[in-house]
Amino acid sequence: MPDTFFYHYDAYDRTLVSERVDQFRDQVRRRLAGELTEEQFKPLRLTNGLYLQLHAYMLRIAIPYGTLSSRQLRKLAEISRKYDRGYGHFTTRQNLQLNWIKLEDAPDALAALAEVDMHALQTSGNCIRNVTADHFAGAAADEIEDPRIWAEIVRQWSTLHPEFTFLPRKFKIAITGSPNDRAAVRVHDIGLRLWRNDAGEVGFEVIVGGGLGRTPMIGKTLREFLPKNELLAYLEATLRVYNRYGRRDNLYKARIKILVHEVGVDKMRADVEAEYAETRDGLLGLSNETIEAITRQFAPPPLPHRSAFVPDVERQKFEDAAFALWLKSNTAPHWMAGYRIVTASLKPAGAPPGDASAVQMEGVADIADAFSQGELRVSHEQNLIFPHVAMEDLPAVYAALGRLGFAEANVGKITDIIACPGLDYCALANARSIPVAQRISNHFSELARQHDIGDLKIKISGCINACGHHHVGHIGILGVDKNGVELYQISLGGDVDFGKTALGTILGPAVTADKIVEAVDALVTTYLDARAAGERFVDTYRRIGAQPFKERVYATV
Repeated sequence: MPDTFFYHYDAYDRTLVSERVDQFRDQVRRRLAGELTEEQFKPLRLTNGLYLQLHAYMLRIAIPYGTLSSRQLRKLAEISRKYDRGYGHFTTRQNLQLNWIKLEDAPDALAALAEVDMHALQTSGNCIRNVTADHFAGAAADEIEDPRIWAEIVRQWSTLHPEFTFLPRKFKIAITGSPNDRAAVRVHDIGLRLWRNDAGEVGFEVIVGGGLGRTPMIGKTLREFLPKNELLAYLEATLRVYNRYGRRDNLYKARIKILVHEVGVDKMRADVEAEYAETRDGLLGLSNETIEAITRQFAPPPLPHRSAFVPDVERQKFEDAAFALWLKSNTAPHWMAGYRIVTASLKPAGAPPGDASAVQMEGVADIADAFSQGELRVSHEQNLIFPHVAMEDLPAVYAALGRLGFAEANVGKITDIIACPGLDYCALANARSIPVAQRISNHFSELARQHDIGDLKIKISGCINACGHHHVGHIGILGVDKNGVELYQISLGGDVDFGKTALGTILGPAVTADKIVEAVDALVTTYLDARAAGERFVDTYRRIGAQPFKERVYATV
């Protein structure tokens, strides 16, 4: 099926990517020949998304704003089979990582990506990284406007931007087009929220200075309402201020969140507005023609009318409890009656979160072709999404996902865990993340129990860099090392829901690896004993505070 309903590379895009592959191929040749030292080669490989991890090289592949075609996913499966170990890991940046790539194979892998208009540019380095967006973009019933249009505009502006290739630190932008924030915009360097003002105009709230890591912060509103055609001029002004004043003397204080914290949001706003006043009437103003040209590439597919009531679906709901739970947790409202958005859970009980084998990727691509216009999305929660599924096709999609192991009815539930690769792969990690996630998942695997517990987000990081977003988990788990022993620090109350974004608070002393499942079970039991009607875990925590949870956990462990 052709890639019809999202951005197509033009000749300029393809030339740029192809030339970069050729350049990197020569750099790898020189490294293998001993003409470049590792110190000389490191910035070159990182510019092309190639990391040297704990055991092997890792290639991080860009999936801009999380949008994939079935053809591209098949190519990722092929690359993982040919150049890696037959699987990949979908990340919280909506990217894919191959954890066992060989240096001599990396140029061929990049060349294969280029065949389907993909690359690994700006997945590393102190530059503007892969722009992320709502994974329901273009399909959600609550959407004001498709944020992928603007993510693509930002992608084109930021790719190899000569002024912002060597920023003080890496820079992450997220965009949502919905009042329900599925892109976590308040914990990014810049978050953009499309909204409609009292005059009926759609523009951006510009949020700056969010981020996680060793100094987590929630972003501040820099501009309440920015006209859409001024977006690039305002981003350029913000990045220039950061590039000028961001700290380069201390790696841990180099993010824009530290600059905003140190100078204050009012001073930051004044500096950005002054820079913006000088650039807003320049070449960065977006014409209506430019916006319309990009918008046309994201035109919704011509979905035929389908009934919103399907007797076969209703019958299966009644007869099959697991299917009924799957409909409840793994499908979401579509903007068109008779359709649903379907999430394929990459979190079957006991599996590493976010992993998919080559066979599974190919199976997902087949489902997308048959039932979702050949389109897929990657969520920052490490799942895959079919954006356009007719109600009448839901039983077939459920069955096909079941054969792949991706039909777990747990989206948003306690086993839908976000986890970084941790010490199993990452050279920066202090502790393992994946085995902890697997043990928690197995402990709570019974679906009826998960749905009784309700919406509960567990997020696990193997080090303070917080790639698992533990700071904003309802239950956050951080791996720490103490004298060679892996311990796990628990925090409660984190959230990324719009208007309720919060950083978790540390509960108490870290617990040992063999006690972490007991600790989580004690937290859940405390919640179930205390919850009021309709409350989620995080709601109960906010109401009763940390003390009841603390008493139960430390009496248990």
